Amino acid sequence: MRGDRVEVVVDSGQGGVRTFEISATRNGRRVEVTTARGVVEVSEVTRGGTPVRTGRFMTSRVIALVEHPATEGGERQVEVETTRRMGAGTG
Repeated sequence: MRGDRVEVVVDSGQGGVRTFEISATRNGRRVEVTTARGVVEVSEVTRGGTPVRTGRFMTSRVIALVEHPATEGGERQVEVETTRRMGAGTG
């Protein structure tokens, strides 16, 4: 939904941190977060499921991942869904 955003705080490796933000910029788009094989992927996705913008981060470098859901018509509760994919042969 327009207004959804995800902030990712990443260790820069040089004693500092960098913050990245991916947000749903148009009506009908949403932000999805997936974790698979040591990589966190944050994508802005259209209604049809086509990724528009994607950020990929190594899980070992991610310090914080904060989801900011948009509110619907003044309501305070919006369901946020995070998926985790497990690849074949991991374990």
